[in-house]
Amino acid sequence: MINPEPAEHSPPDAAAIAAQNDAFRRLACLGIAPDQPIQGRMHVTRSLMEAGDGFMAEAVKATGEFETFEPENDPEGWHDFGAITIRGETVFWKIDMFEADSDFRYGAETPENPATTMRILTIMMAHDW
Repeated sequence: MINPEPAEHSPPDAAAIAAQNDAFRRLACLGIAPDQPIQGRMHVTRSLMEAGDGFMAEAVKATGEFETFEPENDPEGWHDFGAITIRGETVFWKIDMFEADSDFRYGAETPENPATTMRILTIMMAHDW
């Protein structure tokens, strides 16, 4: 028996992923609802919560407003990572995408499909990385 050739695997649609990641960040951080439902959660690290004096709120708002994507910080074009400066402190944010029904064990096979992808936005102090 001859094995059939493997099916061609097309790369994920970077523009669709970027648009969904941007919409999810705006929803999670600014409360701006997207055109289509996007599943996800936002987490912040303990050190960000403990920074005090409204620091966390500033970091969350700045994460939602982030738009400075360049090849150096967004090589895949997915808009899934950013670094911001709040009061002289560097804060990172990262979106990870998982299969929606996998209990966060498996990366999203089709990250451009919002029906099967669960996004996790983590906002952290750079020293937490």
